[in-house]
Formats: sequence, C-alpha cells, structure tokens
Amino acid sequence: MTSEIDRLLREALAARQSGRRGDARRALEAVIALEANHPLARNVLGLDALSSGDARAAAEHFECACRGDSAAAELWLNLASAHAALNDARSTKNALERALEADQRFLPALIGLAQVHEQLGEEGAAGERWNAVLALAGPTPPAELTEVVAHAASYVERRRAASADALNHALAPALAKASERDRRRARAASDAMLGRRSIYANECHGLHYPFLPADEFFDRHHFPWLTSLESKTGEIRDELAAILADPDPGLAPYVEQLPGVPENKWTSLNRSLDWSALHLWRDGERIDDVCLRAPKTAALVESLPLCRIPGRAPAVFFSILKAGKHIPPHTGVTNVRSIVHLPLVVPAGCTFRVGGEIRPWVEGKAFVFDDTIEHEAHNPTDRDRAVLILDCWNPHLSEAEQGMIRSMYQAMNAQWVMGASSAEVS
Repeated sequence: MTSEIDRLLREALAARQSGRRGDARRALEAVIALEANHPLARNVLGLDALSSGDARAAAEHFECACRGDSAAAELWLNLASAHAALNDARSTKNALERALEADQRFLPALIGLAQVHEQLGEEGAAGERWNAVLALAGPTPPAELTEVVAHAASYVERRRAASADALNHALAPALAKASERDRRRARAASDAMLGRRSIYANECHGLHYPFLPADEFFDRHHFPWLTSLESKTGEIRDELAAILADPDPGLAPYVEQLPGVPENKWTSLNRSLDWSALHLWRDGERIDDVCLRAPKTAALVESLPLCRIPGRAPAVFFSILKAGKHIPPHTGVTNVRSIVHLPLVVPAGCTFRVGGEIRPWVEGKAFVFDDTIEHEAHNPTDRDRAVLILDCWNPHLSEAEQGMIRSMYQAMNAQWVMGASSAEVS
C-alpha cells in the first residue's frame, strides 16, 4: 500500500505542476481512499477547498490531516484558518491552541490566538498573547510583521494603562492611610504586577547571610540616629570643602584594579579621579591623618552604631563623582551591612538607582540601602557631587547574629583571606 500511495502522490505532484488540478485532486482522493487521514493528501485537498471558497470541506480535510499528524503545528494553523472562514471563533481558538501545543514558539499561531481573544472580547487573554507576540518577534521583527507588532504594542500598552488605573483605584483608599513603608512596598508590588519594574535579589561577592529581606532602600525607622547625622550636615560639608580647597586634598581613585585585569565595566573608572574617595575609615581601620583634617566628622562617626568587623568594616569616606560621570550598575560584597549616604553637595539632576527605584540625592537628607542589590549613580550636571558614605549593620540582624558574624570573619581571617574587602568596588 505504501508504494501505491507514494506513486499516487508523485502523480498528484506532477499534475499540479503541469496545471492539471482535476487530475491532481483525483490522485489525492485515491490516496485518502487507501489512508483516510493521510496528512499530506488531506492538507493539499483542504488548501484547494479553502482557495475555492468551500471552508466547510476544507475544515473536514484539515481535521483528518491533524488526526493523521497531530504534532504538525502547520496543520492545526490551516484548520484554524478554515474555522475562521466559517466565523467559528471558538473552534478557531481551539485549533490555534493545539498548534501551540505542538510548537509553543509558532508565531503565526500565537498571532492568530491573540486576534481571536481580542475578537471574543477576552481582553486579559488577548493582552497576555499579544505580549508573548512582542517577546517572540524580538526587537527587530521582519518587515511583514511591522503592522502586527505595532498593533500588539499598542494593545499591550492600553491594557497596561487600564490595569494601572484599576490598581490605583483599588489601592487609593488604603494608600491614603498607609505608612510610608507600606505605601512604598504596595506601589512596588503593583508596578511589578504591571511589568513596570523588576524585583531585584541580593548578589553578594562575599558573605551572603541567608533569609534577610532583599530591601532596596531600608525603612528609616530602623535608624533613629540618622536625624543626629543629618543635623551635622553643614559642619561635615564645611570640613570637606576645606579639604578640597587644599592643593593636594588626598583624594584617591575609588576603583583601583590589579594590573592585567581584562577590560570590564570598571575600565573607564579604573585609577581615575572621575570617581574618587577620601577614607576616614577603611576595612575597619581609622585613618588618623584624614580624621585630623575632619575632626567633627570623625567625632560624629565614632558615636554612631556602625558595622564594626575587625579588618573588614566600617568603611567611612567622602565620595566625589565628577561632573558628567556615571557609576555603572554593580553589586556589593555582603548583605550583613547597610550603606548610608549623607548627601553634602548635590547639583540638581543627580540620581541614584537601587534595584527598581530611582531617588534623587537631597542635601542633608540621609538614606540607607542594601548595596548587594544592583545600583548605579548618575551625575549628568556640570558640577561635582559629594556624599559621605558609611557602613552600618543590616537592621534585620540581631545583636547575637552580629557577634556570630564577627566570629565567622575572625576565624576565617586566621586561616585565609576570604572574599572581597569592604574597600573593593561596592
């Protein structure tokens, strides 16, 4: 039987190529008389029926073809076309879903399914499918998909805007009564639901202490001493200004990589004063000559509950970012610490991103963040930016845990140097 079917298929192909469509049809009908669900014969007969306007006959042929080869996504797509010609949206959708079961990256079926969901008024499902079309089409879709992709983008954006309005309406009464912490967290959650922001995890280059919340900016109530720090902003800024007025202020490049390190994101800042630092404490060691040049700042630092790990922390330094410079996205060493910024000199337009949240620095207004979550800084202005930076403990650690962390580092330091020091890029 197989040899007879092969002979008939060759006969049908030759007839079609010579324009004898009636002879070709008769040969294909002879094939399905021998094998009712032969996928190739049924598919060609279905395409002929569809082109001649007989959508019902086409659907019958395609259904048989799909029974003959249920793994062929193209056959299910053809069946969907026949059902669409019959204005049977539900059957069209079912056929397209079967096509995607056969090949989940089959773009024509995905586009068709998005169109059917939209036709049926199933807006949520349509938005999901159009979003998938955009992802699968990629940033440079073929020219023939230009209009489809434009429609997909427009539809997804309209759905996102409608969803944002609905979320804002639903949250408005509760947000009006919520604490600053709860408002920030709820808004981040709703933005994540809408695909407007990502949720970032810790990436530690040294010790990763497990089960601590991955919070981008820590809630201020954890650090009641920030008010005391902020009250000294003027004195700290004056001391820095006096240091910078010195012909040799002692600034050093913040990024200093070892010779031979391959080119990387830090190459443009390596050994450059575009991002410089003047340390008062480094790796837990007090830099006495610098502290003598900023005695009020040093005295204040001594009074603060900083992260103190012998040979490791704190790091306390003035950070200078030159005009027009950018610190690229990066993550720090360990999540056992938190990083405090006290902005001293901030031209309007400077910004700081941690994870999915961007904040401006405001002179005299401190904040605390987790530097093991991706962060970056921009100074697009024509003036330098200056910030006092220091380490404190992650507020979610107990005093007992702080003590055990010190013991862990002390034990490991006695054996070998583990991980990166706090002075490395963070």
